Amino acid sequence: IGVNHLAGHALTPRFTDQLAFPYLMLLVSGGHCQFLVVQDAQTYHRLGGTIDDAPGEAFDKTAKLLGLPQPGGPAVQAEALDGDPAKFKFPRPLLDRPGCDLSFSGLKTALARARDGLIAEQGGLTARDRADLCAGFQAAVADVLTEKSRRALAAAQEITPDLTGFAVAGGVAANTVLREQLADLAHAHDLPFIAPPLRFCTDNAAMIAWAGIENLRAGLVDDMTLSARPRWPLDDRAPAMLGSGKKGAKA
Repeated sequence: IGVNHLAGHALTPRFTDQLAFPYLMLLVSGGHCQFLVVQDAQTYHRLGGTIDDAPGEAFDKTAKLLGLPQPGGPAVQAEALDGDPAKFKFPRPLLDRPGCDLSFSGLKTALARARDGLIAEQGGLTARDRADLCAGFQAAVADVLTEKSRRALAAAQEITPDLTGFAVAGGVAANTVLREQLADLAHAHDLPFIAPPLRFCTDNAAMIAWAGIENLRAGLVDDMTLSARPRWPLDDRAPAMLGSGKKGAKA
């Protein structure tokens, strides 16, 4: 049974919480970030996504810039606990444009400039500087994803008035600040918020097995001529967001 890796993430709330179709999914990881209306196990409507770095990639690059260990998400979150999220005025990219597309490359660049300015001014970074930079960066990512989720919920409910919930999956879904803000947003829309247990946020075998079960139930069984597809967008009707080469659209 051929399983799309992204479908494994997108169907996780059905595995963990038995969430019925259709629902809105924010798939947010190291390599991908997109809003999907999940209509059934094979039908996805992409509302928007990242046009450059995915949030997880931005967290990893931020950790590297600040000398923190990898993976960057947990390291930045741990540092941010002792920081002031308002100390540095980081941008909230693309909030001035309509729609659900996202960008995190400029945010990463802004953090690098703030770091370089501190180093030039005082000859290095203090522990407090590092915590404040992490807190500011994390707050900016969470704010952008929350506002774009607000827009995606409105768009999804126009497409599918009987939306059953708002779910998040992928490695960045483990971030507690983001979870709290998204949960508040879902509740404001009178929708359940589904975030998987932490062990099911990052890539795992269980999500792939579950996607296989969904395909099996739908009668979608392959034979041994099945080939691996390194690029396999869930919504193949939507234009490619991250470029398309010989291997096809990436996302």
